[in-house]
Amino acid sequence: MNILITGADRGLGFGTAKCLLELGHAVFAGQYLTGWSELDELRKCYPDALFLIPLDISDSESVNAAFALVANRIGILDMIINNAGINGRIFPKSGEAPEPGPTDSADDPAFPEIGMHQDFDRMMRVYNTNALGAIRVVEAFLPLLKDSAVRRLCFVSSEAGSVEQSRRKDMFGYCMSKSALNMYVKILFNRLHPVGYSFRLYHPGWVKSYMRGFRSDIGDLEIDDAGRLAAAFYLSEGHDEHDLRLIDYEGKVWPF
Repeated sequence: MNILITGADRGLGFGTAKCLLELGHAVFAGQYLTGWSELDELRKCYPDALFLIPLDISDSESVNAAFALVANRIGILDMIINNAGINGRIFPKSGEAPEPGPTDSADDPAFPEIGMHQDFDRMMRVYNTNALGAIRVVEAFLPLLKDSAVRRLCFVSSEAGSVEQSRRKDMFGYCMSKSALNMYVKILFNRLHPVGYSFRLYHPGWVKSYMRGFRSDIGDLEIDDAGRLAAAFYLSEGHDEHDLRLIDYEGKVWPF
């Protein structure tokens, strides 16, 4: 299959892309961090199957340019994996450490009953990437899926986006962005499932990834294991395609 995955530079996206290549698929890997070398090294192992696509999903011009690069190489795309996401820390494109400071909220001693104040600029960046970014990618690349026999749209969400299961007391912007993403996927499902598109909405669990700006040593899953589980879910058949569900890496269904 021809598969596009966003945010493939490192972490879950890289682990997923690596597994898909091992399984024999052609991967168009969205590359945001120009100074990060893992994808370049991986390409040496799969020169005919891994194609690096400069891509910043928060920018419409970047998404349109990425579409042009892919469309010039292939006529049919089978699967889109909307993997790219941020938690509120600002990452330079060079791949250096993120800007210091909180994700989108911090303790505010002036308002102890609330306990925190919001960084609205960062919240907007999170929403623009996590929610609107997926919309940009789908709208740009959907024409390439039209003639595929698979026509699968995959999205990385999170338990953080579940309103019913929410137990958090901070990270407003991140949680709200994932709830917004879930709503977009549901509406898109209502529109496109009746005409033959399949969907996968995924909660990957706690991955030892780079969401805090450095490789975390805490979490439930190593990157390679998380990538293997994610790839298996995206490729899986036998789902009830008539019912959109948020499913985690252990197969558990999460309420929205």
